[in-house]
Amino acid sequence: MYMNSNKMEQDGKTYLAGQPMAVKNGVSYVAIRALVDRVGYGVKYDNKTKETIIISGEDELRFKTNSKDYTVNGETRTMKGPAYQQKSTFMVPLTSITQALNITYKVNQSAKTVVLNLNTKPVASFTISQKEIFAGDQVDYVTSSSSPNGMDIVDERWTGRQDSFDQAGTYTISYQVQDSNGQWSDPYSVTIEVLSPNLPPVAMFATDKEQYKMGEKITYTDQSTDDENNIVKAVWENNSLAFFEPGPKTVTLTVTDNHGATNTYSKVITITNETLYSFTDFNLLFTPVGQKFTFNGGEVTTMEKVPYTYMDEPSLLIRSNSPETVNTEGIVYKESSSGQTRFMIHHVNNTGKRVKMYVIATNNNPNPAVFEQQNMGFAGPTPYATVAGKLSIDKWFKSIQTGADQKKEYLQPGESKLILTELNKTPMKEGQVISLYSDAYSDYSLDYNVILVEENKDPFEALPLLPVLDRDGVHNRGTYPNATRIIKYDEHVGIKPARLPLGDNSSDPNLVGTDPMAYTDASNAGNFGVLYKITLTNVAPRTLISFNPRGGKYSGVALVNNQLVSIAEGNVAVANSSEQSVLYRTGSTGESVTILFSAAPGSNLPVNLLFTPLPSEK
Repeated sequence: MYMNSNKMEQDGKTYLAGQPMAVKNGVSYVAIRALVDRVGYGVKYDNKTKETIIISGEDELRFKTNSKDYTVNGETRTMKGPAYQQKSTFMVPLTSITQALNITYKVNQSAKTVVLNLNTKPVASFTISQKEIFAGDQVDYVTSSSSPNGMDIVDERWTGRQDSFDQAGTYTISYQVQDSNGQWSDPYSVTIEVLSPNLPPVAMFATDKEQYKMGEKITYTDQSTDDENNIVKAVWENNSLAFFEPGPKTVTLTVTDNHGATNTYSKVITITNETLYSFTDFNLLFTPVGQKFTFNGGEVTTMEKVPYTYMDEPSLLIRSNSPETVNTEGIVYKESSSGQTRFMIHHVNNTGKRVKMYVIATNNNPNPAVFEQQNMGFAGPTPYATVAGKLSIDKWFKSIQTGADQKKEYLQPGESKLILTELNKTPMKEGQVISLYSDAYSDYSLDYNVILVEENKDPFEALPLLPVLDRDGVHNRGTYPNATRIIKYDEHVGIKPARLPLGDNSSDPNLVGTDPMAYTDASNAGNFGVLYKITLTNVAPRTLISFNPRGGKYSGVALVNNQLVSIAEGNVAVANSSEQSVLYRTGSTGESVTILFSAAPGSNLPVNLLFTPLPSEK
């Protein structure tokens, strides 16, 4: 465009505007009709509002004569100068259009020209739905196209496109579209890697023998292979460690690769009429640590109790577990504590809303205070109480081992802060459970409030308005001193069958404390939240140490000689008093064994640790 001239050039062709480009008070004006004709925009006049309208795709610009204000998609903007009429030609500041429609331009004062860079080509792109493309597979193309001028897309063309590729290799695919003005977009290209067709894995296993006696241990060796070495799942059927009935036994292994392809292999082994070990002796000897086996649970009550004594270490337990099922927003626990403190928090959301739980610490002392989180075991939210309980204990023990979750918070006088923030990271849906264990220390007494509120509420603003919730009458809450129980037994264990009861309120009395919100005494039924540190300094050679629930289903963990042991592995619980889960076996010489244990929320107490002499190996 030429200054003070109606001459316009576009792509080498000359055009004439209705009026010259004019400069008034330092503002360059252009004839709106001539400009939009060259660019390809639409223009119309609104008789009701007396506005001249430019339309570019989804964008709409509205101008009024003798006004500096104009609108861009309904938003009012101000021009450098007012629009005006010049001999029936509507003139507007050039920058009002270039800024609104993102048109770049350059001014050449020596040549007295303004050069606009107009991109009027349509734009094409595409994606391929599959993350991986294998030779022979159908390829899904998803296209996208648009026109800066709002023109219709009337045609398309591809280079290199195939609905499926017969051979593996690298391919480049290009896509273009054409608008109703006849302009083609620049090619949009994607290079893809077509992989060789996925081969299913090959399931295979071997046994150390083809024929076994009843009660003879069978060793299975998984020999499955995959061309990408990516088997993600292996499912066994009938792969018992031993069989106790004669005859042929079919064992099956099914493996799955990362593409979902599967393969199955079965093998028949023979069990003879001879017996090597009885069912009981075999399980005592060979059931792996962390796994369970069945036995005559009635025998446990005839075993001698280990006559242990104990001492309790100072650690104030704050057990927030009632109401376990929370029906409304409120304060589920409030207490003050200084020094060593343990938090056990276990609740279910039954409010019908998405909620969060928080622990707020307040320093009401005249001095600054420090809160030290020493470890953390948090699980949830989940619909399954036993899963949350087991996982919280598992993480707590791992945190004790590693010290990885240590944190400090400094609270000024009168200041409140959120602590144990793992608790409030994720909202709880209806019916979900959270479970938390954590040891902490504060140098001054801090006031703690455990609250449940809707997920979007500010906990600090909500706290003063929240009611203190009542206990549910079934579950336990309370503040209990001396919550770390030290058991050390120096006499022989394992020479004959024996048991060590925990959580029975007899050999292992309940902690006695208070419910600070109900102003009553409290008894910690089951001693949930108590950390047991059990040291058996003289366990006989060849002794099985196992875990036997006496109050119902149990799912948890223990630290045995600083090794984490599941009770029982995976999502399997020790279901009843006729099952026991293996914790440890001593070797050919006597040993000292240390066990750290704490009852998992969602499980049942009491429990027994069993000490059983192992039968001779054959």
